Amino acid sequence: MAEATSHPTPPQTLDADTLRNMDRYWRACNYLSAGMIYLRDNPLLREPLKPEHIKNRLLGHWGSDPGQSFLLVHLNRLIKKLDLDMIYVAGPGHGAPATLAHCYLEGHYSEIYPDRSEDEAGMQRFFRQFSFPGGIGSHCTPETPGSIHEGGELGYSLSHGYGAAFDNPDLIVAVMIGDGEAETGPLATSWHSNKFLNPIRDGAVLPVLHLNGYKIANPTILARIPREELEALLTGYGHKPYFVEGDDPAVMHQQMAATLEQCIGEIRAIQQRARESNDASRPRWPMIVLRSPKGWTGPKEVDGHKVEGSWRAHQVPVLDPVTNGKSLKLVESWLRGYEPETLFDEAGRLVKELRELAPVGARRISANPHAKRRLALQDARHAAVSRLRGGGQKAGRLVHVADRGARQVPARRDAQQHDELPRVRPRRNREQQADRDL
Repeated sequence: MAEATSHPTPPQTLDADTLRNMDRYWRACNYLSAGMIYLRDNPLLREPLKPEHIKNRLLGHWGSDPGQSFLLVHLNRLIKKLDLDMIYVAGPGHGAPATLAHCYLEGHYSEIYPDRSEDEAGMQRFFRQFSFPGGIGSHCTPETPGSIHEGGELGYSLSHGYGAAFDNPDLIVAVMIGDGEAETGPLATSWHSNKFLNPIRDGAVLPVLHLNGYKIANPTILARIPREELEALLTGYGHKPYFVEGDDPAVMHQQMAATLEQCIGEIRAIQQRARESNDASRPRWPMIVLRSPKGWTGPKEVDGHKVEGSWRAHQVPVLDPVTNGKSLKLVESWLRGYEPETLFDEAGRLVKELRELAPVGARRISANPHAKRRLALQDARHAAVSRLRGGGQKAGRLVHVADRGARQVPARRDAQQHDELPRVRPRRNREQQADRDL
């Protein structure tokens, strides 16, 4: 295997205009992520924020969203520049707001769910549905476009990433790994999946270990050990780690842009050498360690307690804006700090110069065919029954088929066969059944 070192990244990869617009796109992602957690009305803050604009019950996870959105914005740049075939796996727990915001800004969410349109009314519906009964969950549920990984249970993001890359030679899977998730047994074991990655016939996985320092209520181990020890650990796993560290967005954008270009260049060089020489010897694959504050760009303090860069940013940073005027002003100041009036046009759509930063068509992360699931359902009306009775009545069955066309499955036997079916004795009621089981 190649020698393992982490190299300093060259500065000023981004010109001034690109840097400014990428930062604006990132702010738009962060605004939407926070809006999903807090807002049920006044989605673009076109009037002063009032208690009735805030959701009555606040649910969601803010802490990992800014770091995830930061990575996604930079992945977009390289997908466009290098025409990459790339998907993204979001490992940090319930950090779905970042993935959802990214999908919405790409326009793909509105294509699938037209009522969540790219305008003010659609944004309001987009916010209202989040973490609400009959809506969508606070983690990457199956309805999330472009997601192959459900983040509600920790530890499986990296193994899912490798599973997607196997036998897909042109695919690159970027996997964001939360530092809390990294403490689980499944994740700790899945680092070894790189031993099974064949550079000739498989794609590549780019792990990004997100060290924001805290899980739900405690510091994380990998964020506390010395950098030299962490680098030795990741090198021992067979990776070549690169570090992007800090909290100044302008500096961090330049670091991440340069580091990602370096990593993608190395991945392509590894694959080219292996495929031209037919040599499948195990290389040392690059990876990134992103160290940024938990709840980056959110409130720094609430009621005298540190929030940004602490465990208090994990879920809902400000808990009582409906009943506490001071908290309401804090939330409004936070959201207005992203300057939504400069990010969205009069109709409520992302402004044109920022829309142009995203890939188009199937190159969008949320629309990549490798992460796009097709569900085909039969018309449910044939399965309807007027009244369910215990025994003696048959209802049609539904079939769902993923990644292939729906098969025609008869709902039930024809009437003559149905009449000849033996009657089934009604089941006991639940209480009788429970008594018998006991």
